[in-house]
Amino acid sequence: MKISRIVATRLPTPFAEFTIHGFREEATGQEHVVLTLGDIAQGSADEPPLVRVHSECLTGEVFGSLRCDCRPQLEAAMQRVADEGRGAIVYMRGHEGRGIGLVQKLRAYAEQDAGADTIEANEMLGLPIDARRYDAAVCMLRHLGVQRLRLLTNNPLKVAALQDLGLEVVARESVLTAPGPDNERYLRTKADQMGHRDLGHLFD
Repeated sequence: MKISRIVATRLPTPFAEFTIHGFREEATGQEHVVLTLGDIAQGSADEPPLVRVHSECLTGEVFGSLRCDCRPQLEAAMQRVADEGRGAIVYMRGHEGRGIGLVQKLRAYAEQDAGADTIEANEMLGLPIDARRYDAAVCMLRHLGVQRLRLLTNNPLKVAALQDLGLEVVARESVLTAPGPDNERYLRTKADQMGHRDLGHLFD
C-alpha cells in the first residue's frame, strides 16, 4: 500500500496538545489522521509507545449516540496517552460500522431495534461481521517510526491483524467504559461472541 503524509500541525484538545498528522491513501484517496504526543519514533531499545487504532464512528463521536462505546473509548485513549506523555491515536476513516459504512450501519441498527444483536443484524443484511483492514494503520505507524507498540484495545483480532502486518505488539491494554441501557447488549455480544477481552468485568 502507498500512503502519504500530507501535513502535520498542532491540535490542542482538553486532554493535551497533540500533533495531528494527515495521511492519504494514494490508490483510493481515503484520508486518515494520527494524533501523536511526544517522540514516538523508536530505536530497538526504546520503550514501545502506547497506541490506539480507533475506528471512525460518526453516530457516537459526533452525535453522542449511546448505542456504542466509541466516543468514551476514544476519549479514554486520549486521556491515557496524555497521562503517559507519549503515544499515538490512529484514527481510521472508512471504518464506520466495523467497515460496512454509515448507511449500512444504520440499517443494522434498525434490525437491532427489531431484536437482532450486532452480529445477527449484519448477517441478516448479508454483510460481514467485521470488514475493517489495518494495512493503512500499519503504514502510518511505520512512517512515524513505530515498529513496536503497546496496543490499547479489547479486541484480540486487532492485535493479530497488526502483528500479521509486521508490527510487534508487546502488550495489550484494555479500554473499558461503563455500560448503559442502550449499549449493554452490544458490549455483551462483543464479549461473548466476538472475543473482546476484559469486557466481562463490566458486568460483574
